[in-house]
Amino acid sequence: MPLTDNDLATLKDAYSTLENPSLAVRLSSAVGMPVEAVTRELGKRAPEGVVDVVSKSTHTAIEFVLQSSLRTIRDDKQVPASPGLHKAAAITTGAVGGFFGLSTLVVELPVTTAIMFRSIVDIARAEGEAPSNPETLLNCMQVFAMGSGMSDQDDAAETSYYGVRLALGKALTDAMQYVAKYGVGSASAPALVRLVSAVAQRFGIVVTQKAMAQTMPVLGAVGGGLVNTIFISHFQDMARGHFVLRGLERKYGIEVIAEAYKGLQGNQLPV
Repeated sequence: MPLTDNDLATLKDAYSTLENPSLAVRLSSAVGMPVEAVTRELGKRAPEGVVDVVSKSTHTAIEFVLQSSLRTIRDDKQVPASPGLHKAAAITTGAVGGFFGLSTLVVELPVTTAIMFRSIVDIARAEGEAPSNPETLLNCMQVFAMGSGMSDQDDAAETSYYGVRLALGKALTDAMQYVAKYGVGSASAPALVRLVSAVAQRFGIVVTQKAMAQTMPVLGAVGGGLVNTIFISHFQDMARGHFVLRGLERKYGIEVIAEAYKGLQGNQLPV
C-alpha cells in the first residue's frame, strides 16, 4: 500500500538525518569556527598513535557494550526517550578524557559508548522495540556503524544507510543465530567477533574525528565534555532515524520502505 502523507514526511526526516551526519556542523557551531575549517581539521590524516589508540579503544568499547547489554537490558516498557540524561553523563566522561588527553581514550571510550548505547536502547524502546529481544539489542549495535560519512575513496552505495545495513547483514544474522542458540556466550565466539569487528571498523571513523576534535587548540577539558555531548547527540540522531525506519518497515514491509528510501536518493518521490 502507498505511504500516507504523514509516513512519507517521517521517511523524509529520517532520510535527511541518516544521509547527512552533522558531527562537523555541530562542532563548527559549538566552537565558532567555519564548518569548512572544522571539516578540514577532522579530515586530516590522524597520527599513527591516534589510529592505534582508536583501533584498540573501539574494539574494546563495542565488545564491552555487546556483552554487558545482552546480560542486563530487559525492560520492554515503552516510555518516551530521555536523551538529556545520557548527554549529562557523557559530559562528565568527556571532560575527564579532555583533561587527561588521548591516553585515557581506552578507558573513557567504553564508558561513553555504554552511556550512548543505553540512550540508543532508550530510543529503540520509545519507537516500539523490545529490549528483551536480542535482535533489538543487536540492531542497536548497528547504530554505531552509521553516520560515519565517507571519504573520496568510499563508495556512496556502501556508506548510505541501507548500504551499511547490507554490509553488516551477514555478521548481524550470524550473531543473532548464535545468541538465539547459545545465549550471550563468549566474546571470543566467531560470530560475535565478526560483528564486533565490522561495527568497530565503521565506529572508529567517528571516534577518530572525536579524538582529533579533542586535540584542537580551541578545546580543553571543558571542550572534552562538549565534544562528548556532540558525539552522543550524533548517535542519538542516527538511532532515531534507524528505529523510525524500522517502525515503517514493520508497517509497510522492508522492501517497500527500502525502495521508497532509494527513491529519495534519486530525488524521486516514493509512491
